[in-house]
Amino acid sequence: MPSSSAAYSDLSPAALSELLGERLKLARLNQDLTQAQVAEQAGVSRKVVINAEKGKASLEVFVAVLQALNQVSQLDQFLPPQTLSPLQLAKLQGKRRQRASGLGLDFVQGQQAADTGPAEEGGSW
Repeated sequence: MPSSSAAYSDLSPAALSELLGERLKLARLNQDLTQAQVAEQAGVSRKVVINAEKGKASLEVFVAVLQALNQVSQLDQFLPPQTLSPLQLAKLQGKRRQRASGLGLDFVQGQQAADTGPAEEGGSW
């Protein structure tokens, strides 16, 4: 098994999935649980647990199996909570819509002047 993040980056997604599946299996065996017991607790079939242990599972199934194994707390180690840096937050706020789109006050005032202009001079449209 790889022991550093550099070794993980060399693995394909399929290989990493298999590695996670092996870890699920070891966690289950260390708790002396059968695949059927984990399946029942996770609300899935035994076949789904077998596939998860082979690295062939959806994210939802992976999380369900972690819950059945009481290993959900490991998710913080797996992918620690992230925060936005102040710079990224400022960039995102800069893209927020500040007001409704429109042509602006100058255009509206110009239209009012154009609408009243000829009528005041006695002209017609």
